[in-house]
Parts: sequence; C-alpha cells; structure tokens
Amino acid sequence: MPDRIIAFVMAGGQGSRLQPLTAARSKPSVPFGSRYRIVDFVLSNLINSQIRTIYLLVQYKSQSLIEHVRKGWTISPLIADQFVTVVPPQMRLSESWFQGTADAVRQNINLVEEHAPDFVVVFGADHIYRMDIQQMIDAHKAREADVSIAALPVPIEDARSFGVIAADSHGRIEAFQEKPARPSPLPEDPNSAYASMGNYVFSTQVLIDALYDAQQAGETDFGSHVLPRLLESGKRLFAYDFACNVVPGIKPYETRVYWRDVGNIDAYFNAHKDVLGAEPVFDAFNSNWPIYSSNYQGPVARVLGGQLDNTLLGAATVVHGNTNIKESIIRREAVIEEDVELDECIVMDYVRVCKGSRLKRVIIDRHNIIEPGSIIGFDREADLARGYTVSAGGVTVIPAGQPNVFARSGGGYGGYSE
Repeated sequence: MPDRIIAFVMAGGQGSRLQPLTAARSKPSVPFGSRYRIVDFVLSNLINSQIRTIYLLVQYKSQSLIEHVRKGWTISPLIADQFVTVVPPQMRLSESWFQGTADAVRQNINLVEEHAPDFVVVFGADHIYRMDIQQMIDAHKAREADVSIAALPVPIEDARSFGVIAADSHGRIEAFQEKPARPSPLPEDPNSAYASMGNYVFSTQVLIDALYDAQQAGETDFGSHVLPRLLESGKRLFAYDFACNVVPGIKPYETRVYWRDVGNIDAYFNAHKDVLGAEPVFDAFNSNWPIYSSNYQGPVARVLGGQLDNTLLGAATVVHGNTNIKESIIRREAVIEEDVELDECIVMDYVRVCKGSRLKRVIIDRHNIIEPGSIIGFDREADLARGYTVSAGGVTVIPAGQPNVFARSGGGYGGYSE
C-alpha cells in the first residue's frame, strides 16, 4: 500500500526584495524563463514525485497566482485526491491572516486531519530547482525520523548568509544556527556546511502535536520556533542531503545540484542566465522530469529578420527585421520592432519595444510600451529619474504597465493572454 502524503506549499510571501516585480503579484507568481512562473518548479517537483494532494497556501496579492493555478494546474477532476488547490487564510481558528509558516499550516490543520496522511510535506514556492521528493521521504522512513529537513551543502564562507544545520555523520540534527559567524562544518567536509532549504517532511502526528504546542506557546514559524522546540524535546530530526538527490534526465553539462533562491532582483536576473546557451546550467527541457506550466494556446513565435544570439523566445512573440538581440529572454506575445538592440534583457509578456530602442541589462514587466528611440540601462541616474528601479548589480527594472494601453498599441495577438 503506497504512503498517503499531502503537501502544503507556502506561497504567500510578499517578495519585497523583488520589487517592483511583486508590486501587484506575490513572489511565487513572478514569471521565470520564457514561459514559467516561479511556483511551477515546486509544483512540478511534487507532481513528478507522485505527490498529488497539494494545498497552495496564499496570502499577499494572490489573484495572479490563483488565476495561474486555475488555468494551468488542473490535474484530474475524476480522481478525488489528485489536485492543486489554492487556500487563502480561512480564519477558522482566529481572525488573523497567516502569521508565519507554522501558523499557516496550523490554520489548516483540519485538512491534515481530514486526509489522515502518513506524512506531510511542507515546501516553499520561491526557488528554482529539480528534486525527487520521494527520495527524501524514503530517507525519512529509513531513519525513522520525526522530521526531515532538506539541506544544501554550500561553501562554509557562504553559509554565513543562511540558516545552517549542524548534523552528525548520520545526518541527525544537533543544532540550528541562524546566519552564524562560524558555521558548523559537515562532519566529512570541513570546507562545507548545510544550509537549510526550508523544505520539510513531517510524520503526521509529530506535526499535529507540534502545531498544537506552538499555538499554546504563541509560536508561528517552523524555522524559528517549531523545529528548535522539537529538537530540544528529543525528537528525531534529520538533515536530508540535497546533493544525494538524483533526478532522471539531468544532462552531463548541467549543474546536478542546482538550487537558486531568486529572492532579489540580481539573483532573479542571474538565474535567467542559467537557462541560456547550448549547454545551460539548468536545462528546462527534460522529458523525464518536465517543468509544467499553463497550457497556452497561442501561435508560435515569428522571426521576420535580424540577428538573435543565445536568446529564448516565448510563444506568439514577433521579432521584426534589422534587430540585434543577444543573451535575452522574451516571453509571450511580445513585439520587437525594427532596429532594436537588446543585450541581456528579460522582456515579459505583452511588451512592445518600439523602433530604434537600445536596452542593456533591463527587465521589462508585462504590458509595457517602450517608446521609439528609448535608451535604457546605460545611465543609472537617467533610469532612476524615469522612475525605474536599478538594482545593486546594475539591472534596470521597468514596472508593469496597464493592459489596455498595450492593447491599443496593436501589440500581441489578443485572445490568448492569461
């Protein structure tokens, strides 16, 4: 008899460090690559791992995410326990919104009790990676663990920026360290340390008891409150080494242990570079472990002329002649007019870049018209004066525009937008 497993995906984050991309949407619903949203990666990992009872806990600016899930993540209405469903704060137990990760699950403890699973997985929704979660569950069972925490080995000098897990040679957790000045190294590698990935597997009764205890103590967060309390009480907490996870179909040129936190503009921008090239660090094409997303019904891209170098094009995009586009990602229903130069740019859906424009290291959010002859990304002060955001790494971000403005410009095909 297979294990009964339900998943809670924490998708309520504000994503303040990703502003202005999160001005009107939550962090998990921010577009990534030429056709995905950030949330698609964790949902695809769960589906590919045969975990298909999935609750997506949302909170801030959730409408975009709700629409994406409605249109792209219907599994099978014929099978009762296979679904991805969005759960806003129900306020069943109090009149407050979710106060933290543990509080979000606690407010939905009725769902755990209703399904009576063997295990509950609690994963974040804002990272880019592939992972076979069943392997983590198998390790959890083999160790007779109460809680397993996914852990990423990182160079010890980088570990100071993470929540660090100190574990013995068998992986049993001995301590949690929050951004420590002197991180505890791995027992077998003094130059590396375990960074917590914020992904958990719980034995069900342990989770239920821990959440009721947290409620009594006024505690709201797994990492800060619940897990340290469980460790102090003598429960069996283990680190699951993400480097041991094997996903089928990974190509020899890819970084096998790939995990990126895209929590700020520069990290988000740099992660896009990883999907470019003939041999990308993270290849989105993997027929053995696909990344699913919305079932877009528009036409394919059209290239009418110009030069494209190491560039991804989304569906229904039109590139006109005498263009020069390199190291860029252009999403759906964008229009690139004649005599445009794009260098290291991310152009999101329903954007028109007008004739004669020159853009370098620019992210253009949806529904924008870049006026003819615009020069953006070359002069920080000029970009700031226009009201754009410029990151610490020098990436200019143009916030989302208004859908009706783009439609009046004759951009896109119309009738396919999501």
